[in-house]
Amino acid sequence: MSLARLPAAPAAGTRRPRTLGAGTRPPPTAAAIARRRWMVALAKRLLPLMAVALLGVLALWPEFHRDVEQGRVAYRRGALAPESGQLTDARYHGVDGHGRPYTITAAVAHQLSPERIDLTTPMGDVSLESGTWMTVKAQQGVYLQHAQQLDLSGEVTLYRDDGTTLTTDSAALDLKAGAGAGAAMTHAEGPFGTLDAQGFTATDGGTVIHFAGPGRLLLNGHAK
Repeated sequence: MSLARLPAAPAAGTRRPRTLGAGTRPPPTAAAIARRRWMVALAKRLLPLMAVALLGVLALWPEFHRDVEQGRVAYRRGALAPESGQLTDARYHGVDGHGRPYTITAAVAHQLSPERIDLTTPMGDVSLESGTWMTVKAQQGVYLQHAQQLDLSGEVTLYRDDGTTLTTDSAALDLKAGAGAGAAMTHAEGPFGTLDAQGFTATDGGTVIHFAGPGRLLLNGHAK
């Protein structure tokens, strides 16, 4: 049995020198200190902005929520396709300058701006003060809703409840004034007979229609 010599104990009052080991943190470098200062300064600037933005979102959240709900209702009622901006089975209501109601419907409506709406197979119904009514339809239409103007093209047909039917290629209607006009060839049929003219002008909600000549009128079996 042999005994190994033990290391001598340090003398009292003598401090053992410290060495850097695995558990000792190295002092920060100048680059690290600069980076930390930059991050602190950035945080001081961003935090107030984030707080203001959060307060704004909280204040406006009820408005956002209401807009979303209204959009959902419009989508269900009108079958709106958000990706195309089109509305199927569209319906618009208004009154003219004399308080007479009118309705415009279309198979498809495409709103290009707050003012202009392009219509596919539009149809308009106008109720007159006397209790009579008039209907107009076409293949295509452009509705200027604030100006209350409707431009029609393609097999335009105007039908009045007294049996008068007017067909032409294009027509412009002023719904507010209760008037309309067209410069294309116009064919009219009704209790009076048949008429071919160079155009027409309608006033008083379509109760009075003037035709532009030259034209051909077949009245009571006589050609004029």
